[in-house]
Amino acid sequence: METTCKTPSLAVKNAYAEAFELFDQQLVVSRYSQSTLRTYKYMFREFLKFHYPTPLYQIIKKEIMAYQCALVEKKKVSRSYQNQSINALKFYWEQVLGHDRKFFEISRPKKVEKLPTVLSIVEVQRILKATRNIKHKAMLTALYSAGLRIGELLNLRLGDVDSAHMRLWVREGKGVKDRLTVLSPMLLKLLRIYFRAYRPQYYLFEGQEGKPYSGSSVRKVLQRAVERAGVQKSVRPHTLRHSFATHLLENGTNLRYIQTLLGHTSAKTTEIYTHVSSKELEEVRSPLDLMV
Repeated sequence: METTCKTPSLAVKNAYAEAFELFDQQLVVSRYSQSTLRTYKYMFREFLKFHYPTPLYQIIKKEIMAYQCALVEKKKVSRSYQNQSINALKFYWEQVLGHDRKFFEISRPKKVEKLPTVLSIVEVQRILKATRNIKHKAMLTALYSAGLRIGELLNLRLGDVDSAHMRLWVREGKGVKDRLTVLSPMLLKLLRIYFRAYRPQYYLFEGQEGKPYSGSSVRKVLQRAVERAGVQKSVRPHTLRHSFATHLLENGTNLRYIQTLLGHTSAKTTEIYTHVSSKELEEVRSPLDLMV
């Protein structure tokens, strides 16, 4: 009797372990970024923990819906978290198990249309001035001056700095696409000073043992600079990218060109900066001011 009771539990445990291993392998083969890899694995692990020890073959759409309801009602997760969870589960059922896409028709949370936080040029200057370490200053300056995502910054290699044509190569950015962006003469001057001091070997910004600098370290560097600069806004690395785009727009740069520099597939994504640009807004008069 004892052996009979334990056997199903062991079989279920092994099935869960095999499912997670297959999930991990498919992510690697699909060449997802390390960030996506970590997120999807975490989300799938949480899903398995929720349903264990229910045999995997018994987990169908009803169980998936129950998990999503638990995330919203009990865990009170954010819309972003819920979306990432759905993405991870879709990946498992569609890419690993090969189910038809219709199997996984689950409504996504309605996206909140938030306007991005944008710094003024003066605020960016104060943040960069408050960054004392030359390596840290070069990284934050690159984020702003070229409109880079943090992952793109950390993946820059020495050969991606094209000083002959004053451009910066972004290799395998979002959507696994290469693109070119601007290389500011001021940034180039800063990078040369930084290079002489640190002598990176492969990646432009290296951490320990020649590996890429970590994203968490960049965020800490930025947060310290923001505090020293006395900027009261909530600032993340992506805020510098938003500010880059907005300042270009306010300076008269064509929106289509900004789209290319940012690597946006859709022009609608870039159009959000027309809503945060203050230049045109300052020229609009309230109807109250029309009253005599």
